Amino acid sequence: MPIALNIDHTTLLIRKAAFERVGIVRSTIDERLGLTADEFVVEGGLIAIGPIHDEEALGSLIQDLEAAGLEWFEDLFEMSGNWPEWLKLFATAR
Repeated sequence: MPIALNIDHTTLLIRKAAFERVGIVRSTIDERLGLTADEFVVEGGLIAIGPIHDEEALGSLIQDLEAAGLEWFEDLFEMSGNWPEWLKLFATAR
């Protein structure tokens, strides 16, 4: 099932296989970004993290994910949450 993306804040999308390949621990991300249980969603082959309110923490997290071996655009992508209210976006992995 597609994941609804937030219009007001950034959502970080990560391929689940890539996330698992590098051994990242969800609790570390939850703690760094102050996430609630509903702000880390796994659906099929996709992980959606957000809405993210702390842009500085997000930048630091992305740097750490890349240092761990994830590749920008191939494994992870940031959706800015900057689109008109009349547009509703959903994400899914294929």
